Amino acid sequence: MTKETFHIPNISCGHCTGTIERELKELDGIQSVRGDIQAKTVTVEYEAPMDKAKILATLKEINYPAA
Repeated sequence: MTKETFHIPNISCGHCTGTIERELKELDGIQSVRGDIQAKTVTVEYEAPMDKAKILATLKEINYPAA
């Protein structure tokens, strides 16, 4: 399993992290997603078939691109 933290400058509230968590959890291979409003980060644990590129593409698609 892989664990990565992504910096998301657009995070400003609990709704933001909730949206990100909900959208990423729907993807195959995502094990957990935890948003941190203060740090403006999202930590994702995942395994195949998921990969970093798919996570980054999804974040961009839902208007929360990683910096």
